[in-house]
Amino acid sequence: MFHWFDNKKERKEVALVLSTGGARGLAHIGAIDELLDHDYHIHSVAGTSMGALIGGMYAAGKLDDFREWMLTIDRKKIIKLLDFSLSQHHIVKGERIIEAMKSVVPDVRIEDLEIPYCAIATDAVSGTEVVFTHGSLYEAIRASISLPLFFSPVRLDDKILIDGGLINPLPLNRVKRQKGDLLVAVNVSGHDYRGQVELRKMIREQQNEKSRFMSLINKFLPDDAGMNYYTLLNRSTSIMINRNAQLQLKLTPPDILVDIPMNRYDTFDFDKMERLAAIGRTKTHRAIDRFLKE
Repeated sequence: MFHWFDNKKERKEVALVLSTGGARGLAHIGAIDELLDHDYHIHSVAGTSMGALIGGMYAAGKLDDFREWMLTIDRKKIIKLLDFSLSQHHIVKGERIIEAMKSVVPDVRIEDLEIPYCAIATDAVSGTEVVFTHGSLYEAIRASISLPLFFSPVRLDDKILIDGGLINPLPLNRVKRQKGDLLVAVNVSGHDYRGQVELRKMIREQQNEKSRFMSLINKFLPDDAGMNYYTLLNRSTSIMINRNAQLQLKLTPPDILVDIPMNRYDTFDFDKMERLAAIGRTKTHRAIDRFLKE
C-alpha cells in the first residue's frame, strides 16, 4: 500500500531547525517565507540564539508582527536598545531589547505555543546543554542569545546560562519529529571577523569619548582591528561554533540544508533585515529545487 510519506517529493510536514548567527539569523525569516510559499507545513521548530528568537516568533504565530517591527529598526534604534554596562563580564545588560520585543510580541509559555518549540542555551557552570521546552518564551530566548562578554548571562536556579551556539549551534537532534516529515536546517553560522569594528562604532555613537565606560572599551577594543583580546575570543568562538554546526550536520543529516555563510554580514547588522531575509528566501528556494531534483 502506498503511503504519502514514502515519496520525499510529496512530503509536506517539516521539522525546522534554525542556527545561531547574530543578525545574519534574520535570513531565517526569508527561509520560513519560502518554505510556506512551497506549501510546506512547519509542525515543529528548534533554534539556537538568533534561531531561537526567530523560531520562537514563528511558533507564537507572531513572525509577521516581529518582521514589521524589525523594518523600523535603524542604527539609532539599535543603539538605544543597547543598555550598556560597566560590568566586568558583559557589555550589555540585554533587558532593554527584551522589553522592546515584549511590547510587540507579548510573552507566552512555551507549552502554550501553536507548535512544539525548543531553544538551546549553555550552562557555563557545568558546560552542559540546556534545552528549553517549557516556561517563559522570552526567558528561553534571552538565555539562548547570551553571547559571552556581550550580553549578561542569565541566572536560573544553580545555572549560569550563556549562548547555546557554544554547545549546539544547529540543534538538529532536538527538534520534535513525526513519521514521514522532512528535517530542514537553515545554517547561518559563518565566521564573524568584523564584529569588533561595528561594535566600536555603535558604542562611540552612544558614549562620550571621555566617559568611564568608553575608557574601559578603549582598553577592551583598541583601535587596532588586528589581533587583540576581543578579536581573538570572537574568532575562536566563531570557529568553534562553525565546527560544531558541521558536526551536527554529520551526526543528523537534514533532508534539506539551506547553508548561508554570509561572511560579508556581521553580528550587529540588524538594520539590514530586508536584505538578509531576501538572501534567506533565495537560498532556500535553491535548496528546495536541489532537493526535488535529487
